[in-house]
Amino acid sequence: QVQLAESGGGLVQAGGSLRLSCAASGRTFSSYAMGWFRQAPGKEREFVASITSSGGITVYTDSVKGRFTISRDNAKNTVYLQMNSLKPEDTAVYYCAGRRVWTWAQAETGFGFWGQGTQVTVSS
Repeated sequence: QVQLAESGGGLVQAGGSLRLSCAASGRTFSSYAMGWFRQAPGKEREFVASITSSGGITVYTDSVKGRFTISRDNAKNTVYLQMNSLKPEDTAVYYCAGRRVWTWAQAETGFGFWGQGTQVTVSS
């Protein structure tokens, strides 16, 4: 069982940047596709970005394209989400998640393990 722990959240002004990290336990991290999701107050959790096990393919939801970058370092068992040009509407709890099989689908289905989440608050 892989365990995930997010870090790097915080309070930032609109236009600022944050980098989220998600550290994974276990020796099989490099075999999993990973994703970032977020849940704003009063809203359902939504897909943000995903990356293949090798890091060669990435997918983003339209609202973050050109501003967010997902990456991973398999030697460090860590996946990152670099967030630039942050907007108040990016305020949410951000979760990382993993799945065994890559999919192009921008959905929670198949993501079998999740972190606890980290709060990101963007002030206007």
